[in-house]
Amino acid sequence: MADMLHLIKLCVGAEGVDDLLAWQHARFGDGPAEHVTRMWPRREAELLAGGSLYWVFKGAVLAHQRLLRLEERRGADGILRCALILAPEALRTEAQPRRPFQGWRYLMPADAPRDLPQGRDHTDPLPRDLLDAMSVIGLR
Repeated sequence: MADMLHLIKLCVGAEGVDDLLAWQHARFGDGPAEHVTRMWPRREAELLAGGSLYWVFKGAVLAHQRLLRLEERRGADGILRCALILAPEALRTEAQPRRPFQGWRYLMPADAPRDLPQGRDHTDPLPRDLLDAMSVIGLR
């Protein structure tokens, strides 16, 4: 069996986890959601061995959604893309600061933030200047 691996991606256009889930629900209903990306992950087997897509909102990881499968999508421009098919529910995580980046990145399980305990739907976000300072000294 392949080792497990995650993806991490900036969530552009959503203010927070609830906003992302509302958008996904409006678009995909109660079933799996999807996020289309240009590049197909080369480490597909590891991602599908229990991996998740971790979402970064305004400089901090706050949630993840389990990856169910990858599917091909062809855009109106004819370019073949990868649809990340996601579980409809998102698990909230402890806030983990992240610098901006483009596209998605692989995320090792040891580097992923811990899930929040049942019943807690959020952590208080850290002030932006503190997140930036932590990033500068290597605390992400």
